Amino acid sequence: MLKNDLLDQWDRQHFFHPSTHLAQHARGESPNRIVTGGKGVHIEDRDGNRLLDAFAGLYCVNVGYGRPEIAEAIAAQAKELAYYHAYVGHGTEASITLAKMVLERAPKNMSKVYFGLGGSDANETNVKLVWYYNNILGRPQKKKIVSRWRGYHGSGLVTGSLTGLKPFHDKFDLPLPQVLHTVAPDYFRRADLAMSEADFIAHCVAELEALIAREGADTIAAFIGEPILGTGGIVPPPAGYWAAIQPVLKKHDILLIADEVVTGFGRLGTMFGSDHYRIEPDIITIAKGLTSAYAPLSGSIFSEKVWDVLERGTDENGPIGHGWTYSAHPIGAAAGVANLKLIDSLGLVKNAGETGAYLNAQMKASLGDHAHVGDVRGEGMLCAVEFVEDRETRRFFDPSRKIGPAVAAALLKRGVIGRAMPQGDILGFAPPLCLTRAEADEVVGKAAEAVAEVLG
Repeated sequence: MLKNDLLDQWDRQHFFHPSTHLAQHARGESPNRIVTGGKGVHIEDRDGNRLLDAFAGLYCVNVGYGRPEIAEAIAAQAKELAYYHAYVGHGTEASITLAKMVLERAPKNMSKVYFGLGGSDANETNVKLVWYYNNILGRPQKKKIVSRWRGYHGSGLVTGSLTGLKPFHDKFDLPLPQVLHTVAPDYFRRADLAMSEADFIAHCVAELEALIAREGADTIAAFIGEPILGTGGIVPPPAGYWAAIQPVLKKHDILLIADEVVTGFGRLGTMFGSDHYRIEPDIITIAKGLTSAYAPLSGSIFSEKVWDVLERGTDENGPIGHGWTYSAHPIGAAAGVANLKLIDSLGLVKNAGETGAYLNAQMKASLGDHAHVGDVRGEGMLCAVEFVEDRETRRFFDPSRKIGPAVAAALLKRGVIGRAMPQGDILGFAPPLCLTRAEADEVVGKAAEAVAEVLG
């Protein structure tokens, strides 16, 4: 830190940082990194550190940092028209074009896109419109939403409730009563180690069926799930999980919301995670990779089935009572158009699949046999290493030891950013989709060094 550093002082005195130990930060007891630039998979801070960002910000800088094509599109849009609202049929060339581009890439049964700002507000939109949908269909009691433990769907009131992670509930009076949780498809953390993957999938299905029976199918409106668990530990589902879950939802007329905030636009080596796992959603949540975070933008994609009911609702009740001031913001939309063009022209979906597979294979080869590594897992350009005190009995470390954060800190010292995931000693990786094999080798090599420093 610089002497007489006003910027640091202003930060600690005035800036409320999300997901931060507020008291330690205010007292100057925790690091304060001020980021000044980025290029490709690297960021730079004002102290001259150049770091390989192996988490793409927060899973979001899919095309990498410093892409002039997107910056120029943003600047051109700002000069031409920085803002106009989308209410009452208003649009801009950018927002209309982006909606068309999104639907060209989405599963074929999808019909319309509503644009917001972030994944949390998109999932708030989804739940609100699911409630509207069932009211129009004359089912006012069919309103509960089923999520999964360890799922992440945002940090608002409804979305924080959907999120199945303890820190997002504690002392916030969450979850709300309309939200229910079922078992996460996390085979590594299964209660019975003797279970096969097929047995575990059957257990997940049985738990969901039991929840529906307890609550009543006529009270449950929707099921929300990430194709692959993200913040809950980067956990791919066991093979066959989605194929087993979807018939249960269809049988009970429960809508499926695929939260693709992390997996949308290439991260799994397919344009959408729904393509990868053969999910047939009624609603898809998008954000992050939509603009590669060059500007805030999210979206809710509605199927023809849902859209037909929403249209009917406005015929019966007048204009729909939902909207944000910044819905379909033209600067965000312009960033999205330029971003999706780049994803195509650079072949990033293919690279995510191929280089991501290489990253996962090398990580498993390097750390898979370590005495304190319980699991190395991933899919596409997502990878995670989970640490245990004893791998034979799968005994976890005491959380107070903070092994995951210690490994992440050791990795950071070596110039690579990984993420210590919540509710477990898990080191996560979600690099930009432009990662090269040489850069993947650097991530793996430095991760092995960090693990050796902390755990031997």
